[in-house]
Amino acid sequence: MSQPEQGNGQLPATPVSGVDDGEHRRLAPRPLDRPPVDPSLTAAFGRPAGVDSAFDGQRPQSYGTNGANGSAGTMAPPPPEALATAFGRPVGGADLKLQRPPGADHVVEQDIDPVFWDGKPAGDPWRDPGSGAVIGPPAVGEKSSAPSSAKAAPGPQLSVPELLFGRRVKPMGLVLLLVAALLVGTAGGLVGWLFGRAGNPLTDSGVTLAEVKPAKERPVGSVSDIAKRTTPSVVSIEFKGANISGVGSGVVIDGEGYVLTNDHVVAPAVQDATAKLTVVFTDGKRAIARIVGRDSKTDLAVVKVEVTNPTVIQFGNSDDLQVGDTVIAIGSPLSLSNTVTEGIVSALNRPVTAAGENGGPQVTYDAIQTDAAINPGNSGGALVDSSGALVGINSSIQTQTGNSVGLGFAISGNYARKISESLIRTGEVKHADMNVNARSASAETAEGAQVQNVPAGGAAAAAGIVEGDVITKVGGRMVRNAAELTVAVREHDIGETVPVVLARQGRELTVQVTLKSD
Repeated sequence: MSQPEQGNGQLPATPVSGVDDGEHRRLAPRPLDRPPVDPSLTAAFGRPAGVDSAFDGQRPQSYGTNGANGSAGTMAPPPPEALATAFGRPVGGADLKLQRPPGADHVVEQDIDPVFWDGKPAGDPWRDPGSGAVIGPPAVGEKSSAPSSAKAAPGPQLSVPELLFGRRVKPMGLVLLLVAALLVGTAGGLVGWLFGRAGNPLTDSGVTLAEVKPAKERPVGSVSDIAKRTTPSVVSIEFKGANISGVGSGVVIDGEGYVLTNDHVVAPAVQDATAKLTVVFTDGKRAIARIVGRDSKTDLAVVKVEVTNPTVIQFGNSDDLQVGDTVIAIGSPLSLSNTVTEGIVSALNRPVTAAGENGGPQVTYDAIQTDAAINPGNSGGALVDSSGALVGINSSIQTQTGNSVGLGFAISGNYARKISESLIRTGEVKHADMNVNARSASAETAEGAQVQNVPAGGAAAAAGIVEGDVITKVGGRMVRNAAELTVAVREHDIGETVPVVLARQGRELTVQVTLKSD
């Protein structure tokens, strides 16, 4: 930009707008600097000669080359006649405009058909495009903050006909409608019943089966009669502790509440201090049981409960039993109380041995074998004869599957009575003993219990029995194995002298042995 000329160092005094240069002198405005314009651009985009604004109202409407400024421009061709007739200005209306000036009256030309809302077009602003816009009140008024004290009156309530049919119905018409509905329903039910009878010819709704009037005969001594008399004296014994639980059986043998059962039924309650024994009677009464005494060698025990007037079973003579006699087992197998099974005596004087509880002495007893079904839970229950007398205490089964296979064993009733009397009187039992250790032995011509050792000071040593002797008979009972030797000796009393037959070096000897206590 060019700088102003400086004469004597001062600017002209003519006042002009400018900027103070710091010495209170005004600088003159800078001259405009117009860059040169390309002539081709001026010919294409410049105004025509004689036109000083953006619009040229005097420019002739011509098509083709513009001769005013020598520039060439292509104008739009005239519109088609159809479009000009439809959308162009009316003939002779060069001054008409699309927008009606304010305040102009609405003029309806005579040759134009009237609108379809003839009448009061101004009264319907939605149909009259010439009507003015009107701002009306809000659709919803402002709610008053003050609560209204006046309650709205309840509206009329609908009657049943109005509710069902939406309008009033005459009561007679409603009654007739209900009667018609009942008739239709009755007719439909009757038709369905008729079709149902016709559809299944094998049925007969009028059938009445004949009833047997005479009652079933239950003679005295039948299984039903025996079960009815003896079942109330057989109880279930439940033991439950922190880590153990189970169910066994027992038999009430005395009116003071003494119950005879197996030792292995009550043993878990002795081993676990938290366990409790509960006796459950057939009528549902329950009572806490206390252990009176145990005999682990013969698997018998006695407990006592505080009850009044219990049903007591009667002991029979088990020595009178014969193989084939009918017997009935009563107990709670598999926790099913009051279960009765029937069978026969399969064998007598069957020695049975079992391991003792928690490493205790071996269990050995003389058993009655029966095919009456005995299962876990029958232990301690009653084995009664055909008269209902107690002839055995169910104790064990022999099986390979864990279930009853017709090989059940009961402790002899006479022996169980002897043991229970001793437990009730003194709380303990002493057994007769020969004081020998023996094992089962068999040869081609004989079998028995072979003596393994003879403790000094015992009954066998005093009688002259030595190691290697084979005992074949004690008193009047044959001995075929070591278990039978034990039960044969226990049949006698302590201090009793009994003859013992034995084989020694091929010879048979008989010695007298005075039995001592174990």
